[in-house]
Amino acid sequence: MDIGRLGCWTFFDTLPIEDAVRITKKIEEWGYGALWIPEAVGRDPFALLTYFATATDRLVLATGIANIYARDAMSLRALQQTLAELSNGRFLLGLGVSHKPMVTDLRGHDYAKPLSTMRRVLEAMEQSLYIGPPPAEEAPVVIGALRPKMLALAAEMTQGAHPYNVPPEHTAYARDILGEGPWLCPDQKAILVTDPSRARELGRQHLGTYLTLPNYRNNWRALGFGDADFENGGSDALIDAVFVWGDEKAIADRIQAHYDAGATHVCLQPIRSDGQMGPDLDILEAFAPAKN
Repeated sequence: MDIGRLGCWTFFDTLPIEDAVRITKKIEEWGYGALWIPEAVGRDPFALLTYFATATDRLVLATGIANIYARDAMSLRALQQTLAELSNGRFLLGLGVSHKPMVTDLRGHDYAKPLSTMRRVLEAMEQSLYIGPPPAEEAPVVIGALRPKMLALAAEMTQGAHPYNVPPEHTAYARDILGEGPWLCPDQKAILVTDPSRARELGRQHLGTYLTLPNYRNNWRALGFGDADFENGGSDALIDAVFVWGDEKAIADRIQAHYDAGATHVCLQPIRSDGQMGPDLDILEAFAPAKN
């Protein structure tokens, strides 16, 4: 599978399905290697990507990430095989342990130790029975990994890692742990706004929920941030690390910084300047691989 150097990571949950399909077709037309969508409290990502597969021809369709608590290992194995078959080898399975509030409070499951739980799921998937027609090419698996042990597991048992809410400094750190072979596909949020106050306001609006989650806080602490950086919607320094804002050159420079740090593929998340959900099409068009 060739996922290219640049992909698009975005939410489609609030958009009418007709608009979601139209944008997905544009993402393919613009030459992006992959489309990454999350799993939270909206549409089922596997059903949505299956629908997108019928509307596209070349675009790799990825979960970024699917929650391992939402399905058992046999179901995940069946989805991996089925979507690889139905998309003609264009499905990439991103898996993650999610977060305790999402798992315990919303889903009603016990949130177990992330590392051992992920290892257990990956091992069980390998052993799961699947008797459907095998796809011509099995869908690769990546995992949402931030800290050393989960990154090491990504290198050991999967195609690679998909870190989220990370600056290029984390990409360099992750590459050191992963080694040369595995994929490293960091998310990079971008805001095409040059006014610092407005750009950071949009960043804080977007980052609000993430600031409350221990998994991200612990990772930011490892990068040198402290409790004061998590207050009042996030310090300027934290916002500037997680988001790139400014003109097209500023965004291009940040993407390049991830490549220079060892990224295989950057998941560009284009934040709309009006504060609404969904991708900023101006950013996606400006950085279209087919035009650059």
